[in-house]
Amino acid sequence: MAGFLGNLRNVVIAGFVLAILLVGVYCSVQGFDTYTFALFTLRWLHVLCGVMWIGLLWYFNFVAAPTMPKIPDELKPALGRYITPSALFWFRWSAMGTLLFGIALAMHNSYLIEAYTLDLSQGTQGWPVVPKDLAIGIGMWLGTIMWFNVWFLIWPNQQKALNIGGKYPDIAAADKAAAAKTAGMFSRINTLLSIPMLFSMVAAGHLY
Repeated sequence: MAGFLGNLRNVVIAGFVLAILLVGVYCSVQGFDTYTFALFTLRWLHVLCGVMWIGLLWYFNFVAAPTMPKIPDELKPALGRYITPSALFWFRWSAMGTLLFGIALAMHNSYLIEAYTLDLSQGTQGWPVVPKDLAIGIGMWLGTIMWFNVWFLIWPNQQKALNIGGKYPDIAAADKAAAAKTAGMFSRINTLLSIPMLFSMVAAGHLY
């Protein structure tokens, strides 16, 4: 058992196998409807990516950043060279997955335009016409802004600050510090936005 649990790939594969078994249980009870299950699959993948994305965001802000000043200076380079670049890989791609699966889900449910226009696609009279579209639209816009921050502000500046992939071997110390500060600031902005974003997403599904 220790050998099995010591291999992350095996654990992840086993997790998906168990999920497939649950699909079998679902089909035996409810039967199989292609449309319903396709919709569910999109939502499940959206949530799966979102859990990893926000989990890593909160890891950086609630664990890594507050703990960094307590780490002895001789140990800090190991974090920047090995742990943080690996975490950033999963961080940015889970953000991408969350956005793409969320957009696919909105398209599948025919509310993409309504959501991204904050329920203004049919005009302002009686606005909001569909309050649920406004709620999910706020969540989608906050998520989109957070995705933009990850890919175009946090990740490029972390590449500079940590010289990820050896792309910035000769960057000046002042520029490195400025890049780290910018990445940290937008990471904190994303942490701030994640709370109303999650509220809007959950509210759209359960309050309307």
